[in-house]
Amino acid sequence: MSAAAALPPLLADNPRLDRWVRIEPPGTVRVFSGKVELGQGVVTAMAQIAAEELDVEARRIVIVAGDTSVSPDEWYTAGSLSMEQGGAAMRAACAEVRRLFVEAAARRLEVSAADLEVSDGAIRVPGTDLRTSYWELAAEVSLSRDATGTASPKRADRFKVVGQSMPRLDLPAKLTGAAYVHDMELPGMVHGRVLRPPTYGARLESIDMEKIRKLPGVVSVTVDGSFVGVCATREEQAVKAVDVARTASRWSDGFPLPGENESASLLKRLLSSRSVVLSRGEKGQSAKTFEASYSRPYLAHASIGPSCAVAAFRDGKLTVWSHTQGSFQLRGQIARVLGMRDEDVTVVHRDGAGCYGHNGADDVALDAALLARGAARPVRVQWSREDELAWSPFGPAMLVKMSAGLDGGGRVADWRHELWSCPHVQRPGVGPGVNLLAAWHLAAPHEPSPPADPPYPPGAGARNSVPLYDFPAEEIVHHLVTEQPLRVSALRALGAYTNVFAIESFMDELAHAAGADPVEFRLRHLSNPRARAVIETAAKKRPGRWFLENQGWGIGFAQYKNASAYCAVAVEIEVSEKIRLRRAFAAVDAGQAVNPDGIRNQIEGGIVQAASWTLKEQVAWDASGVRTRSWEDYPILRFDEVPEIEVAVIDRPGEPSLGTGECAAGPTAAAIANALFRAMGVRVRDLPLTPERIAAAM
Repeated sequence: MSAAAALPPLLADNPRLDRWVRIEPPGTVRVFSGKVELGQGVVTAMAQIAAEELDVEARRIVIVAGDTSVSPDEWYTAGSLSMEQGGAAMRAACAEVRRLFVEAAARRLEVSAADLEVSDGAIRVPGTDLRTSYWELAAEVSLSRDATGTASPKRADRFKVVGQSMPRLDLPAKLTGAAYVHDMELPGMVHGRVLRPPTYGARLESIDMEKIRKLPGVVSVTVDGSFVGVCATREEQAVKAVDVARTASRWSDGFPLPGENESASLLKRLLSSRSVVLSRGEKGQSAKTFEASYSRPYLAHASIGPSCAVAAFRDGKLTVWSHTQGSFQLRGQIARVLGMRDEDVTVVHRDGAGCYGHNGADDVALDAALLARGAARPVRVQWSREDELAWSPFGPAMLVKMSAGLDGGGRVADWRHELWSCPHVQRPGVGPGVNLLAAWHLAAPHEPSPPADPPYPPGAGARNSVPLYDFPAEEIVHHLVTEQPLRVSALRALGAYTNVFAIESFMDELAHAAGADPVEFRLRHLSNPRARAVIETAAKKRPGRWFLENQGWGIGFAQYKNASAYCAVAVEIEVSEKIRLRRAFAAVDAGQAVNPDGIRNQIEGGIVQAASWTLKEQVAWDASGVRTRSWEDYPILRFDEVPEIEVAVIDRPGEPSLGTGECAAGPTAAAIANALFRAMGVRVRDLPLTPERIAAAM
């Protein structure tokens, strides 16, 4: 095996050790990560891994994430891969750095490396006065070398930091207003706003520039094709200038949108390409056959803080501060649009409102770069709430048609899953085009990448379409909808949210048809011991009492991507004029837990977000354009609607860490729908589970 083959993939892509670790006086260690903080606690977990492998106190770790000038290129912070891939690379890099310093200490102290121990960066021979440290040896040990993959990371039974619930490193700055890109201030900075077209496809025909330029505080007006932006000394002046620009501009008609808002009837009418994801096994003899269809609408990211970025040119070079999930990919796209070299553009990640997918964070970064070029001053650009809801990419609508047969013993004899979905991954840097909003509106526009989805596994629209259950015959068919009436891209869990909702709802329906307990029915089709463990753990929280009228309990399960964390979610609901989610209990197996409290945080957040999607959220439009432009148009779960949540972490010391951030979404949706059936005796298969849909089902 070659040295590169022995390295974790992201370390093999970025083998220089000083791209990961630098020993800096006095008594600090700076580590670098391409995986960024989106609210999921990844920076804390990475610091724990580094502290563990280097044998230094976590307080000594200073971590830099998502800065293209110094960080490794670890692609996107997405797909629940930060710990699985980024954590593995960090662990291997730090283990090798530790070994290099121990070997240098052995030479200086004239002892065997096996005689040395490391404690908080001090390297010593136990029981003697022989000692040195990382910092004393820093001048002798060059990390300007490639990793070899020959250093062995620690065994789990020696862990002191990994596996502990360490306080989040990102919270102090967030709680004091010092973390967010929204709060950045640079010398001479002005505030920018962008005027969007009235709808998709509309083009600017004319604009009264002088009417805008003479407004108080206006510094510059940028018009390039249909891209219109203003900069002003104060933010409220920029907002006013955009309002005036709206009245001072004339636009062509855009593209009309379909009149049908329901994804269940819309998606099958749009152009699509068909592929078979999986076909295996021989159908058994079915005593009964069942069919059902499930759907989800288009969903907005609906981050409470609108997208924001800051950009500044200096000496012909551009720096952009952005809450991007892919600093290097955004750098490449901005450089391409501005006709610059990649190395002349630096993208620095700064915290923003959590997005968990492709929202407007990358788009606003290009806005800021374009306006900074026109203003010749640093520019901070923040989107309006209206633009955030109407112009960010949406999570694609989906339709899933299920069919299955039960044999005489109440077991599934055959299973078929057919889904329709637009592409889920149209991020900047994916495909040959430029996937940034402003780039499409310029006088010399850049085309977006053509619609495509990565193949299964893990897939995007087809993600988690293959059930983990043991069925004798399965067929999974994916219709990639290439006709896109709305702009779509990645939203947390991609297609897994809908596919798991459909699978786990259908499993409950089949259990009911078989006269079986829903937990026992799942277990009779499941041999994977780790999968069984999370279901059995969650099921222990099933209430032992009889429910009152209009109350119900439900469960949902999945292993995210059939490769990451296992998660089962059980919920209790009460139904009156609407569904009230009272309690949620989750059991999760994420392999080796780096920060157990961080895992609980992720599951709690996943349950809350999925509950909001499941109960409330739906993008609306008519022929003239997207109508979802405010919280009144797009309600989300409120603080007083958040349920009591309990999370059990099933730790697996020594096992690889498994991605956790997206594993709760699908199980939560299914658990709520299954609880609704037990509470009211009705099955609602189209999301969201609004009072109107419940009434229609009754």
